[in-house]
Amino acid sequence: MRLPRLLSRRGVIAGATMFGLMMTSAAAMAEVVKVAGIFTLPVEQQWISRIHIALNAAEERGDIEYVYSENVSNTDYERVMREYAESGVDLIVGEVFGLERAARKVAAVYPDTAFLMGSSFPPQEPNFSVFDNFIHEPAYLSGMVAGAASDSNVIGMVGGYAIPEVNRLMNAFMEGARETNPEVTFLVNFIDSWYDPPKAKESAFAMMDAGADVMYAERFGVSDAAVERGAKAIGNVIDTSGEYPGTILASALWHMGPTVDTAIAAVADGSYAADDYGQYSYMAYGGGSLALDESLIPADVVAAVKAREAAIMDGSYTLTVNDEAPVSDN
Repeated sequence: MRLPRLLSRRGVIAGATMFGLMMTSAAAMAEVVKVAGIFTLPVEQQWISRIHIALNAAEERGDIEYVYSENVSNTDYERVMREYAESGVDLIVGEVFGLERAARKVAAVYPDTAFLMGSSFPPQEPNFSVFDNFIHEPAYLSGMVAGAASDSNVIGMVGGYAIPEVNRLMNAFMEGARETNPEVTFLVNFIDSWYDPPKAKESAFAMMDAGADVMYAERFGVSDAAVERGAKAIGNVIDTSGEYPGTILASALWHMGPTVDTAIAAVADGSYAADDYGQYSYMAYGGGSLALDESLIPADVVAAVKAREAAIMDGSYTLTVNDEAPVSDN
């Protein structure tokens, strides 16, 4: 008689164990953070792509459920924010350059929703956090490469808009170039667009006609012009060296993972609050890095760049963030 009773007891234990596992699984599923991305440009665009890639990676790990809207106009952005907030998402990620007031107004209406937005301004209590691509450190290092590479001592720089997010990268790049080439001068132009490759290409051609032999490609289109003219180029935000072999010397890369992952963890454990997430784009956090094509760069320059990189990483060398609009020397 004891055997059936023992089996019955084991059956109860097994059932209880299975129930516990099911409850644990259900709890884990309940903890998955629901995230919505709202982007004014296609997710393939270089800046937006960094955010989209990081959110996709978090979803693949099982940390979040992720939906997004792309090509959202500024006039429609507020409506899309409201719709996602009403749908019950936990975290909304996007960029609000040019529509700060409307975005912050929406966030105030939904205090239980976390907002993490690319912005030039401070966070807003209780739930509106900001971030930016603070990759001025690798931009400086790429400038060291550019300065050493220029034979004409003229470097062309084509940017989107003269806003702090762009200015600080260009200023850091210029500072780095001057470190390896004190004689270098700069031609600077902003095309007033985030995505207009033909216009960026035209601007680059004009600079190369004026003597530039290295181009800072803050926007798409500049590297294409460099290829056509046999000039060298420096990439920004993403690594396009595979698309432009023999042309891209170095690139300052942005990794949004540390920023996104920190925000997701805070939402998940209930500690999310309005904060400035800009620091998570720094190299020390893994938010920025430098890509080098060492086959195109002299060994002594590579060594100097890596030595400066090590100093940045260990904190013995600190760059000053300069948000002022850069201007041409000539």
